[in-house]
Amino acid sequence: MADPDARREPDDQRADAAGPEQDGANEFGRQLAAAAERSGLGGIAREETLTGRDLLGALGGVRGLAEAILPGLVFLVVYTFTKELVPALAASLGLAVIFTVVRLVRRSGPTQAIAGLIGVGASAALALWTGRAEDNYVLGFYTNAAYAVALLVSLLVGWPLIGLIVGFLLGDGTSWRTERRKLRAMQFLTLIWLGLFTARLVVQVPFYFAGNVEALGATRLLMGVPLYALVLVFTWLVVRAVYPSAPRAPE
Repeated sequence: MADPDARREPDDQRADAAGPEQDGANEFGRQLAAAAERSGLGGIAREETLTGRDLLGALGGVRGLAEAILPGLVFLVVYTFTKELVPALAASLGLAVIFTVVRLVRRSGPTQAIAGLIGVGASAALALWTGRAEDNYVLGFYTNAAYAVALLVSLLVGWPLIGLIVGFLLGDGTSWRTERRKLRAMQFLTLIWLGLFTARLVVQVPFYFAGNVEALGATRLLMGVPLYALVLVFTWLVVRAVYPSAPRAPE
């Protein structure tokens, strides 16, 4: 007869392995949810109805949208009409500086503007170094690729990132993984967000290698905030379907 203790050992080892994995997922989920809460996503996740005002707030408000869109738009317009790299970069970077200064003067949460300024400045520095206008968009490729890889890995290891974010925003923690319907929904939503970041690369990278700055800049703008907003609304609809009455976030 086999030793009963020998049969129990693998189960004990699996339980020990699951413990650190669960703890790590819990901590990571809390951090993701906290970041989402600061960005305004927590509010709409718990809303029973989604209004235009709610969506605008989740996108950063009018000022946040301006900070996200205008520097890139100004670069594209100036470069399209002048074909000069330095004036286009100067206009874009100057606008980002103005946004940051306004935030600092008003003490109205300058983090977003500072992050945008760093991104615009780094992209401008790369483009100036290479002398190629299309290199102003390279850092965005790496950002989208990083998000895509993170989402893909989360699916492969069985902890879809969207599920972690939604679960902790709604006070559900990781219990959604034990409910088949919720698990499938979170896997599906993670695939949708993976598709967003992958689609940006698939569409934009060929324009980069073709040196088509105008097409690259236009698709970057169209697949930026507008596409993000569309996927965000779709995500809210799916979340509301599996969480028809959103629980309150933990204090």
